[in-house]
Amino acid sequence: MTPERINPPDLSPPTGFSHAVTATGGRLVFLAGQTALDGDGKVVGDTLPEQFARALANLLHALSAAGGTAADLVRVTVYTTDVPAYRAAARRLGAIWRESAGRDYPAMAVIGVVRLWDEQALVELDGIAVID
Repeated sequence: MTPERINPPDLSPPTGFSHAVTATGGRLVFLAGQTALDGDGKVVGDTLPEQFARALANLLHALSAAGGTAADLVRVTVYTTDVPAYRAAARRLGAIWRESAGRDYPAMAVIGVVRLWDEQALVELDGIAVID
């Protein structure tokens, strides 16, 4: 299965996401929300970029355990407790994404929330992947 990223030229140019992603065949993997929890269940990192990096690593680790890679992601939703801080850190967060997951972006959304399950968490990521 190779996801096809679709970015129509008459829509605003995507930065850090794809407007649409198609995938046929394969096995669907639904990835639970991941925050910056370490193996002991404690939130690590004081800054949004630090927590984003750990949450993404956790998401990719769960995906790997299911037999997938970052290239298999077709949808990721980011939940943040501070959208202005997320926008301010967007360049750094993009670099973290590219370092960890590459340049082929899934369809994505960022949603502002009042708080997350773990009170210290600043960001949470969930996703859907399609694996051959």
